[in-house]
Amino acid sequence: MSETPTNTLQYRTDGREDAPVLVLGPSLGTTWHMWDRQIPELTRSWRVVRFDLPGHGGAPAQPAASVAELGDRLLATLDELGIQRFGYAGCAFGGAIGLDLALRAPHRVASLALVATSPRFGSADEFRRRGVIVRTNGLEPIARTAPEQWFTPTFAAAQPAIVDWAVQMVRTTDPGCYIAACEALAVFDVREALDRIGVPALVLVGSEDEITGPAEARTLVAGIADARLAVVPSASHLAPVEQPAAVTELLTGHFAPLAHEPSGTLAVPPMPPASAPVVPVAEIAPAGAEDAEEGPRPDPYESGLKLRREVLGDAHVDEALADGFGAAFQNLVTRFAWGEVWSRDGLDRRTRSAVTLSALIAGGHHDALADHTRAALRNGLTPDELREILLQTAVYCGLPAAESALRVVSRVIKEDTTPQA
Repeated sequence: MSETPTNTLQYRTDGREDAPVLVLGPSLGTTWHMWDRQIPELTRSWRVVRFDLPGHGGAPAQPAASVAELGDRLLATLDELGIQRFGYAGCAFGGAIGLDLALRAPHRVASLALVATSPRFGSADEFRRRGVIVRTNGLEPIARTAPEQWFTPTFAAAQPAIVDWAVQMVRTTDPGCYIAACEALAVFDVREALDRIGVPALVLVGSEDEITGPAEARTLVAGIADARLAVVPSASHLAPVEQPAAVTELLTGHFAPLAHEPSGTLAVPPMPPASAPVVPVAEIAPAGAEDAEEGPRPDPYESGLKLRREVLGDAHVDEALADGFGAAFQNLVTRFAWGEVWSRDGLDRRTRSAVTLSALIAGGHHDALADHTRAALRNGLTPDELREILLQTAVYCGLPAAESALRVVSRVIKEDTTPQA
């Protein structure tokens, strides 16, 4: 283990230093110990580097805003170790990091194994709601349900010590880092870029995985040119833990061609030449939108739509946009409210949510109040802070207005912060 600056990750190495390198990436909520059962066999041929996500396994609580940022931290860690080229195997979140590296640093990834991985993990709404639950209730609800998400019932019943280990891993994770990871997965989507992955890929999935199962695995195989599918029988999400021998055999077979490099290390091919940046053609701005010094203003619609989805959720926005009669109104809302006002730098999203809730309470706009209460929870406001907003508005907007709002806000808090059974 090493001291961990903010731009690197906590790591561990096993095996001969002169052997070719294989990097193993963990799933969200786990530590590098999820790969323990693969280490004895893999270190026969490889120098194995394992890492922890921020706030996991005692790693410093330094949240990362995106999967790409974690990829950059991993590359910085490998740079410190003098490792330039490597094979990479990742499980779930670790697989997302592998996909990112294969797309952004293809000169460094020699081969790829993707375990329980998807190019798009569920929906953004699902992960943002998970973040709300953790912010409100801590990680205990996630910890309690982890075994049933990660293992088949037969394995969980037969291995109570491993079940306890899994629960403890989640409990000891830093909540802020877990929430940041959920936010990173909420926006992770490489479906349209899979055809750019040019390294050999093994897509490995447990037959009983209900989180990222065989359907997601087949999407990866269909999109990556040089990919093959391996379905592990009687395994769920953490197949390396549940079926270690089968997973180890598949990994050693997939990475075997790289384990016999004559120099003992993987050669680094030349950096691919950078292609000229593609500059999109700006839409014609409306009359009067040009400024003598700054030129045409960019159309705020796309940035507004992206922000609107992040704050209110895809389901809400899709429903609003589906109304053909209100299309012009939705266009106005997206461009002005979200593209022009919500996107300004002067206030953070938490503050904008607090201001918006106060205005909606004052106006008695209860439908919008419910939507923006959900948005406020996503933006980081806690139920206790929402209670304070209600008390403050009672003073300045009147007790009847605040009392009516209280019923709406209470209902939404109960719906959005109650862990699912």
